[in-house]
Amino acid sequence: MKSSLAYIQALEVFNPLIEPVMRAAIHALELPLGSQGLDAGCGIGLQALLLAEAVGPTGHVTGLDISPDLLDHGRGIVAKAGLAERIAFQAGDVRRLPFDDRTFDWAWSSCCVGYSAALPPLSTIQELSRVVKPGGTVAILVWSSENLLSGYPLLEARLKATASGIAPFAEGSKPEAHFLRALGWFRGAGLEACAAHTFAGGAHAPLSEAQRKALLSLLEMRWPDVEAELTPEDWSTYQRLCRPASPDFILNHPDYYAFFTCSMFCGRVEVQIPPPSGG
Repeated sequence: MKSSLAYIQALEVFNPLIEPVMRAAIHALELPLGSQGLDAGCGIGLQALLLAEAVGPTGHVTGLDISPDLLDHGRGIVAKAGLAERIAFQAGDVRRLPFDDRTFDWAWSSCCVGYSAALPPLSTIQELSRVVKPGGTVAILVWSSENLLSGYPLLEARLKATASGIAPFAEGSKPEAHFLRALGWFRGAGLEACAAHTFAGGAHAPLSEAQRKALLSLLEMRWPDVEAELTPEDWSTYQRLCRPASPDFILNHPDYYAFFTCSMFCGRVEVQIPPPSGG
């Protein structure tokens, strides 16, 4: 429970930074008003709120996650927002969705599909497609880049080359397994009109308290356990820049600027056209 609580707190702290990007991506999908959709790997339901907003008061969102702790917390967030009738939560595994074929008008998944070797990307996209009606949309969103250490491009390049920096991709994996090759997963799953879009977010000094907390959380989780992969000099500079107690903590710099990108991949479930009847 302690680890779940820490993760929940990290999601809430990070949300002010990521929410504008998520909102822009969801807006770009043009989800039909009144439609019913699935948020697969919904976490604590923060994006389910945005999805419910997109489909309007007559629409409905089902959030699915494997963690009961996250779902319980999500129910509290949704109830506080007064959206309990428009957002429901269900425990389940995105690899084996507990829904009938063609249940939803669309399916969405963020920072879940393609982020773990335990979730084979092609079969997971196929499973999302299975529960979406013909003509409906399947979309996934992934964190695709960041520039957080303004003024230190060499150090940041070295951090990005560590095992943490290239995660969820792993050294030795096939290129097709990289999440930025997701268009191939969508085509392999038989989806049509496959497309990719990138959305940027950022922050600059003077930082609001919410932005500061979010960026600190991001710095803490982006490059864990990298000491062994850096030179002593780079490790020393990393600590000097990224530790809040340091007099050179980068978030305190009056000219600080950071940006990041998220990439969305989407496709449409094929509409089967029946052959013409004879006679």
